Amino acid sequence: MPAVVIAAVNLMPSLQERLAPEGELLTFADTEPIQALQAILEHRPSLIVLERLFAATPRGAALINRIKTDPQLGNAEVRVMSHSGDYSRQVARPQVQATASGAAAVQSQPLGHAHPRPHGHAPAAAPEASSLSSEARRLDWHGTRRAPRYRVRTGVEIQVDGNPASVVDLSAVGAQVVSGTVLRPNQKVRVSIPNDEFVMRLRGSIAWAKFELPKGSTPPRYRAGVEFSDADAAAMDDFCSKVKDE
Repeated sequence: MPAVVIAAVNLMPSLQERLAPEGELLTFADTEPIQALQAILEHRPSLIVLERLFAATPRGAALINRIKTDPQLGNAEVRVMSHSGDYSRQVARPQVQATASGAAAVQSQPLGHAHPRPHGHAPAAAPEASSLSSEARRLDWHGTRRAPRYRVRTGVEIQVDGNPASVVDLSAVGAQVVSGTVLRPNQKVRVSIPNDEFVMRLRGSIAWAKFELPKGSTPPRYRAGVEFSDADAAAMDDFCSKVKDE
């Protein structure tokens, strides 16, 4: 099976030249991560290369995490390379370690913009995007508990800039949502929340956002934290009590 290479179209020729010793290459533009993933899942190549600039994007990070956590791709080497220069590093697989309670803890290497390290020196572990998402669920967007957060029952939706978004959890000051529409950090948004006979209309901003590649029949989507800037605390608390998952 040819090695799979993903890079911006204008950077692909240089990267192909660097990878010439690897033999046959199957290339995808950085705008085609879903097609690349489909080919990877179908053919299970032994080498998957992401150009460094693409690897540092949300879509690149999502693709790397998807590959790393798929047991069927356990034999694939995931390599991040620069189209020029000598930067190249292998992405480490998650390592499962036993904890004191007997549960398994997963450690993995960060994507980031790490500088090349001498051979034999592995980069230090750091939280992945999924860990950051977990922290965002437990804390508010500034890292302190300003308001109780409630897990919301399945099927609750709000509108973000006029587009539907499924609510994962909710508080008087913000919400975690899943949306098929692009959401970016620091983006200013308008939020509409249906509440019985009226609709609460709020202003807010995207505190964090993460692109998620599809699994199975699930389409691509964005998971994001929305921070409300002018919510009525009493009305929001009332809404939370109605939609929280018991």
